[in-house]
Amino acid sequence: MSSPENARGRPERASGAAIDQALSDLPGWFREGDELRCRYRLPRFVDAVEFTNRMAQLAERLQHHPEWKVAYRQVDVATTTHDADGLSALDLELAAGLAALAVEMDAEVLSDE
Repeated sequence: MSSPENARGRPERASGAAIDQALSDLPGWFREGDELRCRYRLPRFVDAVEFTNRMAQLAERLQHHPEWKVAYRQVDVATTTHDADGLSALDLELAAGLAALAVEMDAEVLSDE
């Protein structure tokens, strides 16, 4: 999935329906204003660091970079599309990729709003 662009080459905002549909399939992810957020707990600190390393690789592939914070085994993630002044398909794709990564790495979802 790639983000549709508007006439100025910027990603288009995702519709509320598209966001709601995506969130229904993304455990722990929720919308807070113009951001999508999630909190994960990994088995060990080194796993949390590995999760962020792999998150960085995914973000580079998408050319879409989230904000994150690591506190021991916990990783908080937030994503938005500044060029779209809100959420875009890039945020939904990133969240889906991180949800899959969390399953693969045995991360516990700590937030569902």
